Amino acid sequence: MHAAKLVQHLGANADSMSERLLEKIRSSPGCRDLMLRVPAEEHKRYALDVYCDLIEWLAGETDSVIESRYRELGIRRAQQAVPFNQLFWAVCITREYLWEYIQQECLLDEPVEFWGGVTLLRSLNQFFDRAVYAALVAYQKAGTGDIAGAHAVFL
Repeated sequence: MHAAKLVQHLGANADSMSERLLEKIRSSPGCRDLMLRVPAEEHKRYALDVYCDLIEWLAGETDSVIESRYRELGIRRAQQAVPFNQLFWAVCITREYLWEYIQQECLLDEPVEFWGGVTLLRSLNQFFDRAVYAALVAYQKAGTGDIAGAHAVFL
């Protein structure tokens, strides 16, 4: 599967995908405090933004696409007293749901697309790993009161 095919699907289905993603996060016991401490509108915005960010990142795989939004997210969740493990679990659910979506929609419909799918999976994992890393750095800095340090250089 080529990233372009996924980008087309994400662009066309981001709204319905973000709604389904929110249902999965809401139903997870591992995200209880996250759901209670973050306003519903904020959940909706971030669920949709993750797909927009992923589209942009797949186009160029530059970390700057991830850095600012997910550092901001880490700071915001620390200020909302959301336990980091719940933020992390929501990202895991997001990654798993995206992979389920790819499989359900038969986006890997030909055997020759296997290696393209492996490459895409690697890219998706890099995106989510970098998003978690950026959020974690900012979350930790916010917890120590070092908000300025939370905007430090992204590795």
